[in-house]
Amino acid sequence: MYEEFIKETSEFIFAENKPEKADIIFVPGNGYSQMAERAAQLYAKKYAPFVLPSGKYSISAGRFGGVLTGQKRYNGEYQTEWEFLKDVLMKNGVPADAVLKEDQATFTWENAKFSRKVTDQAGINIRKAIICCKNYHARRALMYYQRAYPDTEFRVCPCCVDGITRDNWTESERGIKEVLAEVNRIVTQFSLMM
Repeated sequence: MYEEFIKETSEFIFAENKPEKADIIFVPGNGYSQMAERAAQLYAKKYAPFVLPSGKYSISAGRFGGVLTGQKRYNGEYQTEWEFLKDVLMKNGVPADAVLKEDQATFTWENAKFSRKVTDQAGINIRKAIICCKNYHARRALMYYQRAYPDTEFRVCPCCVDGITRDNWTESERGIKEVLAEVNRIVTQFSLMM
C-alpha cells in the first residue's frame, strides 16, 4: 500500500513529456535560472516562436525574492520575476521580440490566467504549448495552464533545480516535505480556479 502511494504520488506530481513543436513556451514565475535556460534551449531548437515568462513576485514575499541560481551570470537589479526570466532568456540567445511580457502575476494561477490575457491580446492562437517549470511544480502548473487554455495541448518540460526528483523525493525529509506540500497546494488551491 505504501509503495503504491509513493508511485502514484510520483506519477501525479512529476508530470513530464517530451517536447514537441508548439506555438509558445510558458515559464511560470520563479527565481531559478534553469527553467528559462531550458526554454531558451527549446527556442533555439525551434520548438516554438515565442516564450512567455510570467511573474511579478511571490504573493507571500510581496517582492521579488532574488535570483536563486546563476547569480554570477544573472546579476541585474530585477524588480520582477519577469525581468529576471527575460534576462536569462536573452543571455541564452532568445531575441527580445520573441519574449512576451506578463509581469503582474503573484502566484501560479495568475501566471496562467494573465498569460492567457497576453496571448489573446497579441492574437496568438495557442493550439499546443510547452511549460518549463520546476519538476515537482509540474502538475500544479499544468493544471492551471490547462484551465486557462482548455483547448490547448500541453507538453511539460520540467527542470530539477534542487536535487529533489521523482526517484529520490522519499529519501530525505526535505524531499518529502516539498512534494507533500505541493500535493497540499493542489488540493487547497483548487477552488481558486472555479
